[in-house]
Amino acid sequence: MSPLIHHISSDETLPRSADVVVIGGGIVGASAAYCLARRGLSVALIEKGYVGCEQSSRNWGWCRRQNRDARELPLANLALRLWQELTEEIGHDLGFRRCGLIYATDDPKQLAEWDKWRAVARRFDVKTRMLTADEATAAVPAAGGRKWLGGVHAADDGKAEPWLAAPRIAEGARKRGATIHQNCAARGLDITNGQVSGVVTEKGLIRTNAVLCAAGAWASAFLRMHAVSLPQASVRQTTLRTGPAPDLGGAIFTSDGALTRRIDGSYTIAASGRATLEITPQGIRYARPFLPMFIKRLKAVEIGIGRSFFAGPETLGRWHLDRPTPFERIRVLDPAPDKRMAASIMTQIRALFPAIADAGIVSSWGGYIDFTPDAVPVISAVDSIGGAFVAAGCSGHGFGAGPGIGHLAADLVAGDAASVDPTPFRLSRFTDRSKMEVGAF
Repeated sequence: MSPLIHHISSDETLPRSADVVVIGGGIVGASAAYCLARRGLSVALIEKGYVGCEQSSRNWGWCRRQNRDARELPLANLALRLWQELTEEIGHDLGFRRCGLIYATDDPKQLAEWDKWRAVARRFDVKTRMLTADEATAAVPAAGGRKWLGGVHAADDGKAEPWLAAPRIAEGARKRGATIHQNCAARGLDITNGQVSGVVTEKGLIRTNAVLCAAGAWASAFLRMHAVSLPQASVRQTTLRTGPAPDLGGAIFTSDGALTRRIDGSYTIAASGRATLEITPQGIRYARPFLPMFIKRLKAVEIGIGRSFFAGPETLGRWHLDRPTPFERIRVLDPAPDKRMAASIMTQIRALFPAIADAGIVSSWGGYIDFTPDAVPVISAVDSIGGAFVAAGCSGHGFGAGPGIGHLAADLVAGDAASVDPTPFRLSRFTDRSKMEVGAF
């Protein structure tokens, strides 16, 4: 079942030309379109399904800096500021709240990692405080008198509403002059003498000299058609939503499960760090660069073969730009939730927070999180094609950092001064013999 989402209208007429075409209507694409339109550029936002329909509406909704990789923290700092600014500028609630994030654990290794991260927090002025066993137990009161070993409180971090954010940011872009085209797949690029000259969509050609591929899990497949290699692999997660439940806190992470209170009083609940890695042709192709990550995350990832081997963004093959493509055959990447994992999540949540479990499950869904080999996003020009840019591979961090990723991508596309150093996010790091260090999750 797809998650709840705020649906928006499309513009009826496809523009014949635009300064920039943004491919992908998730949080990154919508934010980039908004930032570009705000600078006075004409923008066409192209989405094969509907805005926010894939991972941008299927996540926890956390807007965090806590426990992020140091390479991402300038981007996360920018994003946290932009969440507030976007809410004020657009004039509609995105569900953003600085509610603080609470982490609790009874795993001494995890607690030691959080304590070690405080050195990173000091470098980037992140307010974070370690919690004693008594403080963590008071902050996250679990059933049965369970006592936590300790925890972390990130006071300035928060959450937003996945079902609202991308659509409302896209609507904000339209108020600034952008056009929005849903159920309109981008089939490929029109390239003249090594330079982008247009985007071929199922509804016609849009002439442009600049394109941003913000296609999420589909980005690698789209770029591969133009001989551009983007190492990308996706894992499948399962998420559940309860009915309205007692307020236990805005956002809680425990060793057994994570909870986010939504603005309607319900909760989004998920397993902490657990996912399924499905073997796919694309996964086999990029197995070598992903090996260090696989080793690091071995205990948290199940391996299997599913429908994604035969259909979806990670199958191989080519297509013609004058015929229907895989993007049209799968308008919305909507994998079924894993029933076994959903049952496990409910068992753990019921043991910890019976009042939330008793509210019942209103809906559940699956989603694909697209990773890069170092778990750091790609926000970069495509060196081999003039005017082509990519912002993808957000590695489970894309929603909270989305406004920052979109802003930086807009800087690069517009040729403006970069709001943060883009060097760690360059696509060429996978081919220039840079040392690959797997980031935080």
